[in-house]
Amino acid sequence: IPLSSGMILLTWQKIAPTALLYQISPSLNMEILILLAILSTMLGGWGGLNQTQMRKVLAYSSIAHMGWTVIIALINPNLTILSLMIYIMTTLTLFMTLNLSSTTKIKSISNLWNKSTPMTMIVFLTMLSLGGLPPLTGFMPKWLILQELIINNNPTMAIIMALSALLNLFFYMRIIYVSSLTMFPTSNNLKHHWFFSQTKTTNMIPTLTTISSMLLPLTPILIIMT
Repeated sequence: IPLSSGMILLTWQKIAPTALLYQISPSLNMEILILLAILSTMLGGWGGLNQTQMRKVLAYSSIAHMGWTVIIALINPNLTILSLMIYIMTTLTLFMTLNLSSTTKIKSISNLWNKSTPMTMIVFLTMLSLGGLPPLTGFMPKWLILQELIINNNPTMAIIMALSALLNLFFYMRIIYVSSLTMFPTSNNLKHHWFFSQTKTTNMIPTLTTISSMLLPLTPILIIMT
């Protein structure tokens, strides 16, 4: 499917079921939520390890992130909404950048260094945020969810969720390693650009990049709001 369609499937389509989950949160069963969360995070983590298509990687990442969103629905429904919002912002940033550069495979990211170095850095930064690497924004919901699980006497579940998050971070780090550190350094010596001038809009990408990577210092304010 096109990147734009994949973006809609992985972001906006999650709003309705999450809103329903938020409304019925008082009547949810914690054991069922734990089972769904473990299955989602493990399936999303293991499934994304050997993928070469960015759309498949993001699809498995979406499955893993829904596990984090589901497990906290009974304990703190506001964190469910916060986790979904941060995930949507980060995924929108990555999809818009990939769509702008017409990149669909991991191998194609290597070619972005000569085409647009800032765009490559945005892709890498956003992927690390999706993986939950501190001090990026994606670390915030995972940190708050683990804290809530420990406060509510679920340390074992917190450990399992933290370990499953390492799987997501691993395959994002693997993409960055394959796309940058394993490529022989080259430079574009042509006098003329070998690619066409970009006609797609880029107005939202800087704002979304800032939101998806630099909101961690605002965590105390968000804690008060939730």
